Amino acid sequence: MQRLARQRIISHLPPSSVIMDAVESAKRLAARAAVDEFVKDGDVVGIGSGSTVVYAAERLGERVANEGLRISSIPSSFQASQLIAKYKLNLTNFDTHPVIDIAIDGADEVDPALNCIKGGGGCHLQEKIVIFNAKKFVIVADYRKESTHLGQQWTQGIPIEVVPLAYVPIMHKLKELNGTPVLRMAKAKAGPVVTDNGNLILDTHFGLVHDPESLEKQLKMLPGVVEVGLFVRLASKAFFGQADGTVKEVLPQLH
Repeated sequence: MQRLARQRIISHLPPSSVIMDAVESAKRLAARAAVDEFVKDGDVVGIGSGSTVVYAAERLGERVANEGLRISSIPSSFQASQLIAKYKLNLTNFDTHPVIDIAIDGADEVDPALNCIKGGGGCHLQEKIVIFNAKKFVIVADYRKESTHLGQQWTQGIPIEVVPLAYVPIMHKLKELNGTPVLRMAKAKAGPVVTDNGNLILDTHFGLVHDPESLEKQLKMLPGVVEVGLFVRLASKAFFGQADGTVKEVLPQLH
């Protein structure tokens, strides 16, 4: 009887395809809400990277086509450049537009202060440059990315981009800081992931991060560290698409 009861419970679980459909719908809702609220005619828009940003670029393309919206777009990665071309957005660069009006990007995890971990796609150096030079940065994500502390949901570690020469000694230093670094390996080729800048990535787990600002400073002091996937006190607002079809809008809770 116990076995039959357990089988009945399992049969009521939604199939994985239904869950993934809900996640993709949540991403799309969040991205569209952010674009509609923040992007206006004449803006220079920083385009981030990742699966949620695809829907932001899609919405920008719709608004350009339907409303005659005039915007210029600065990409943060090769993927972002492709999205700009796909949706027929005007491509620009920092030489022409050194200041960005609004940057829209996803995140791997977000805490209540809207500090976030980014870099799952290996583009966090370019992403941080775009975000740092934007007047406003808004996060677009699905409901799975919101957490109480960084490191709670995203357990793959904080991405740390390092020059190849220094990756072994930096791994030793990270262990001294109670981190567990792992060299990110490529899936479609033999050897490690190489970033757009020719560097390597150490995904480093620190457990729950209670003071991301202090940790970021410590990590960036290590010679050979190019950039850290901690984005601290940069976001103005976050949009989290929910499984029920709504969008949760969050402002940073500053201590």
